[in-house]
Amino acid sequence: MLKILIPTLMLIPTSALIMPNLMFLISTTYSLMIAITSLKLLTSSTLPYTNMTQQLGTDHISSPLLVLTCWMLPLMILASQNFMKTEPTSRKRMFLANLAFLQATLIMTFSTTDLLMFYILFETTLIPTLVLITRWGHQIQRLAAGIYFLFYTLVGSIPMLVAILRLSTTINHTSMPLMSMTPNYNQTWTQNMIWLAIMLAFMVKMPLYGVHLWLPKAHVEAPIPGSMILAAILLKLGGYGIIRVLPICPPPNTTLIYPFMMLALWGIIMTSLIGLRQPDLKALIAYSSVGHMGLVISATLIQTHWGLSGAMLLMIAHGLTSSALFCLANMNYERTHSRALLLLQGAQIIFPLMTAWWIIASLTNMALPPTINFMGELLILTTLMNWCPLTIIITAIGTTLTAAYTLYMLMSTQHGKLPHGLSLPPMMTREHLLLTLHMIPLILITMKPNLLF
Repeated sequence: MLKILIPTLMLIPTSALIMPNLMFLISTTYSLMIAITSLKLLTSSTLPYTNMTQQLGTDHISSPLLVLTCWMLPLMILASQNFMKTEPTSRKRMFLANLAFLQATLIMTFSTTDLLMFYILFETTLIPTLVLITRWGHQIQRLAAGIYFLFYTLVGSIPMLVAILRLSTTINHTSMPLMSMTPNYNQTWTQNMIWLAIMLAFMVKMPLYGVHLWLPKAHVEAPIPGSMILAAILLKLGGYGIIRVLPICPPPNTTLIYPFMMLALWGIIMTSLIGLRQPDLKALIAYSSVGHMGLVISATLIQTHWGLSGAMLLMIAHGLTSSALFCLANMNYERTHSRALLLLQGAQIIFPLMTAWWIIASLTNMALPPTINFMGELLILTTLMNWCPLTIIITAIGTTLTAAYTLYMLMSTQHGKLPHGLSLPPMMTREHLLLTLHMIPLILITMKPNLLF
C-alpha cells in the first residue's frame, strides 16, 4: 500500500523543486509510473483484506477505485497543460502539489480500515477540490459554486460524525473489519437516526436527486482537472461509503430505504429530462452523472451480490466515460471559449478524428453492449427487477431518455452548419493521447470484467 502512497506524497516536494520547463513532463511520467504500479492491486486474492498495516488495507471493494484514482492523476496533468501555459511558475507548482495532495488523500480514504479515519479523510478531500474550483475556475461564479460544494457536503456529513462517535462509544472501537463481524441489529430509535445520519452524508456526495444541486454548479465552474476528478472519483466516494458502511450498520427496518430508492429512481428520469433541454455542455454531462449515480444508489441499497457487482462495474465505467466526455467538452471550450452546445455545430467537418472520439464516448455513456457500462446497468436492472418488478418501467424510461440526450449532445456538437468567424486550432497529439488513455482501460476491462467483480 505504501509503495503507492509514499511516491504520491513525494510528488509534492518534487513539484516544488523541479525545473520549470520540465515540470509537467516529469510529474506526468512519475504519476503514470505510480498508476502502473497500482495495477498490481487488481490481482485477486481469497483474503478479505490484503496489504494490511495498522490503519490501511485494501480489499476487492476498494482496489478498483484505488487503481482508478491513481490512473486519473497523469490524465489530469495531461489535460490541464493547455490552460496552465499562461500561469506563472509558482502557480504551476502550487497546482501540481494540489493535485498530488488530492490524490494522496483519496488513496488513504479508499484504503483506510478505520471508520473515524475514513470520515476525516473523506472531509479532507474537500479542501484541494475547493482550491481547484475557486482558484482555477473560469468565471466569477466559481466562488458561488465553491460555497455550494462546501456547504452541501459539510451539512450532509456533520450528522455522520455524530453517528460515528455514538457508535464508537457503544462498542469502544471504530475498526471496520471488527464492526462488520458484530453488526448492530437493534430496532431502536437511536439506530434509525445513526443509519439516516450516515446515509445522508453519502447521499449528498453521490449525489442523490434532491441534494444534487451543487454538482452541476461545481462541474460547470471547475477547470478541467477539477471536473475530471469530481466525475471520476469524488462521486464514487459516496457509493464506496455506502457499500462499506451498510454491512456494519444495516438499515434497522426495510421501510427506511424506500424514500432513498424512490428519489434515486425518480432522479434517473428527471435528470435525463433536464439533460434533454440543457444548452450548456458541461451541465449536461453533470446531469448525466446524477442519473447514473441514481442507479448505483438503488443497487447498493438492495444489498445483493448482483447489485453490488453491477454498482462497482458502473462506478468504474462511469468514472472513465464521464471523465472522457469532460475532456472532450474542454477541447471544445478551449477552441470556442464557450460551453454552448450550438456554438461548435458541424465540428465533424473540421475535426473528423475528434468526432470519432465523441462517438466512442457517447456510445459508452449510453451503455452500448458490450461495454462495462452495459454490463453494470444490466446487472443493476436485473437486481431492481428482482426486488420489485414495477421498477422496470422507471429504468426502461430512464435508459431510453439517457440514449436520447446523449444523441442530442452528439448531434448538436458534431452535425449541422459551421458558425462563421471562428479560428479553430487543430487537435493536438496530447489530446489524442489523453482520450486514448481513457478508452484503453474501458476496452481492456470489457475483455476481462471479473477483475472488478
